[in-house]
Formats: sequence, C-alpha cells, structure tokens
Amino acid sequence: MEQKGVELDQEMISCSICFDLLKDPVTIPCGHSYCMSCIKTQWDGEDMRNLHSCPQCRQTFTPRPVLVKNTMMAVLVEQLKKTGLGAAAADHCYAGAEDVACDVCTGRKLKAKIQQRIKDKQKDVKVLQKEVEIISRSADEAVEKSNRILTELIRLMEERRCDVEKQIRSQQETEVSRVKELESKLEQEITELRRKDAEMDKLSHTHDHNQFLHQYPSVSKLRKDPDSSGIDVRPLSYFEDVMTAVSELRDKLRHSLTEGWTNISLSITQPQVLLQPEPRTRAGFLQYPRQITLDPNTAYECLSLSEENKRVTCMIQTQNYPDHPDRFSKLSQVLSTQSLTGRCYWEVEWRGGCVCVAVAYNNIKRKGNSDECRFGYNDKSWALYRNNSSPEFRHNNARISVSGPVSSRIGVYLDRTAGILSFYSVSDTMTLIHRVQTSFTKPLHAGLHLWKNGDTAYFPELQ
Repeated sequence: MEQKGVELDQEMISCSICFDLLKDPVTIPCGHSYCMSCIKTQWDGEDMRNLHSCPQCRQTFTPRPVLVKNTMMAVLVEQLKKTGLGAAAADHCYAGAEDVACDVCTGRKLKAKIQQRIKDKQKDVKVLQKEVEIISRSADEAVEKSNRILTELIRLMEERRCDVEKQIRSQQETEVSRVKELESKLEQEITELRRKDAEMDKLSHTHDHNQFLHQYPSVSKLRKDPDSSGIDVRPLSYFEDVMTAVSELRDKLRHSLTEGWTNISLSITQPQVLLQPEPRTRAGFLQYPRQITLDPNTAYECLSLSEENKRVTCMIQTQNYPDHPDRFSKLSQVLSTQSLTGRCYWEVEWRGGCVCVAVAYNNIKRKGNSDECRFGYNDKSWALYRNNSSPEFRHNNARISVSGPVSSRIGVYLDRTAGILSFYSVSDTMTLIHRVQTSFTKPLHAGLHLWKNGDTAYFPELQ
C-alpha cells in the first residue's frame, strides 16, 4: 500500500512531456505543470504560429506566457526524493530475484535490455493513447469553431446580398417615379397641343378675315416646348455598374477562397504527430534503404540504361526502345520501377554537367515537352537541378536557389506519411540542401533528368 502511494505521488509530480520527475517545475496559466526546459522546447517549436498550447488540455495562449518557477511543486519533488522516491525509481530498474538480469552489466545487475524496451514501448503506447484523445478533442473544437466562423461568413454574405437587393429596389423606385413624373408631364403637354391643334383647325375654317386676325395670336401662342430629344435614356445600361461591381467582388472572393482553401487544406493535412523524427546521421538514414532501379518503359529514347537498370547515361544516338505509353517522348527523363511508400532513403551519384534528381507522381504527363512533363515545373514533381552554375530546387515552376556546394552524391529521404521530402549533399557528412513539407496524395516514383551527352547518374548499393 505504501509503494502504491509512492507511485501515485510520482505520477502527480512527473512531467507529461518527458515522463520524468519534474525538474525546475513551472505551472502555465491552465494549471498544468511541466519541466521548464520541456515546455520551453515545446513552445519554441510553436513560435512560428505565435499560438502556444498546453500539451495536456490543448488550451491556447497568446501571447506566449512568461514561465515562473513553481516553488511549492519544487519543494514537494525534493521532499519525495528524500523519502525514498528516487531510490524506489532506481530499484525499479535493478534486477530482483524474479527478474531477468542483464548479461552485460557488471556489479549490481540491471533488468535485461528487452524488458526495459517493453516498458518504454508501453510508455509510448500510453502517450499515443493520450494523444488520440487530445487529437479527437481538438478536432471537435476545430470543427465547432470552423462551422461557427464559416456560418458567420455565410450570414454576412446573405446580409450583403439583401442589402444590394434593397438598394437596387430602392433606386428602381426612385428612377421609375422620376420617369413616371416626366411621362405625366409629357402627356399633359400632348393634351394641350392637341387642344391647340383643334382650335387652329377650327380657326382655319373661319371666313371672316377680321375675326381670324383677331383670334389667331391667342390661339397660336404656345408655351416654350422643352426639347424631347434631350431626355437621356439608357435602356441597356441600367444598373450595369452594380452588376460589374458585384462580378468583381465575386472574382476577388473566389480567388481569396481558393487561396484560403489551399492554406486550410494544407493546415489540416499537415502532420501534427511525427512518431519518428527525421534521422540526423547517414547511419540513421541507412535504416530505411531503398534500392532504386529505372523503368525502361519510361526512359527517353536517348537515355541508355545499364548495370541492371541502376545506371543511366545520356547519349547522342537513340536507343532501340519499343513504343510505350509510359515513355517520355520529348524530354530526357526516366522514372523508377518502384513506387515509393513509407519511410525510404536512396542515393544518386552523378557525373557530368547537368543532372536533375527528382520525385514525381506516377500520373505526370509523358508526351510532349511542356511544363506539365518537365520535372519540377508542375505540381506533380519536386526536383533538385544540379549544373555547372548554381544548383536550384523547383516545384510547380517555383525556383529556389540552393546555397552552398553540392557534392556528386545526393541523398534523398522520403517520409510519405509525414509528407517530408529532403535532399542531402553526401560526403564525409550529411548536409541538408532542401526540405519539403507537404501532403503527398498519389503514388510517388524517383526520377532523373539528364540533358547533355555523356551525363550519367547511378543508384549505388547502400552500405
């Protein structure tokens, strides 16, 4: 019972980030406590979004809260260490009578390598189970807030639609009233003119010349007639300016919504949980080796494949390839036979002046020499171009200059699930050239583009 109490206390004063006893404990505004270094590291990674959250309850804080040491928690940790918690934690690692002892340890034996790894994995499982709960809760909150925001936007659009309709109808009434008033005035003038016309006609039949001369001035006198041709009518342009303005607004909103949706979609598909970080050393990358062979059915006619389709050379003379729908017809490019899945790493050795190392969707266009076919010039491919001048990275025809030297061996690391694609310069060390963070939606293949006679590239065995 006493040991159970110690375990409970240890859990209460443990950091939920590192799962160790709290070191320099701090409490954030929501009430949860962490090691100062752990929460700093956590929030440092969130600074790009300027929105900081609690790893447990996911409450967000803006701006970043100032961390103040939790003196009471620090004292509690020290007291429990003195009462045997530290010793209990250490004893938990040493092999007892019923435990399997390590064959390597000297002196007091620790529990075997395997059991500790099991416990570590079990700890990871608990972390992931908690993360599932947090993800689900965060997703529910995101759906609720997104629905509220988008509903508000729809309501605002509906209000503006009603406002435009009211203003148009109001202006319609004003214009119609003005026209009706003018129409009534013209009708009165027409009546007056008809009356005068009848009087003139009657006067013209008078045989008494004296009477005619006497009555004519009063009958023929007319009020000044406004020029009817001065009335400005625009039967085809009423409210044309309004329709033009609304159309322009529609186009702007459509453009904004398209861009906004792209950002929203990328934000949603951006992986939040990376179960395994990207390796930092070549030995780490070599845990995920992928041997690449080139597909002869995709090779341009001037590309010669050799060494079991692991080497490609750009030639002047054409090769005797049969017609195939997958073949690049105008660009000296070739794709791998293998589809790239999961986490994988491969290397490319190149010789010559101009070589492109690429990754592309399997549905990239093959026929013609348009940008839809060329690696890096469309949204279906990512390409590192290496030539005698400065190297550059291309995607969707956007060009990014690459600083620093690039060796003759390029390492390519892909984590398709996490959406990570990295290019490295491989020599005595691994130097990152460029990293892509995106969402891959279709099967991927490795690709090469060589366009000068004698240029060659090779996929070596990874050791």
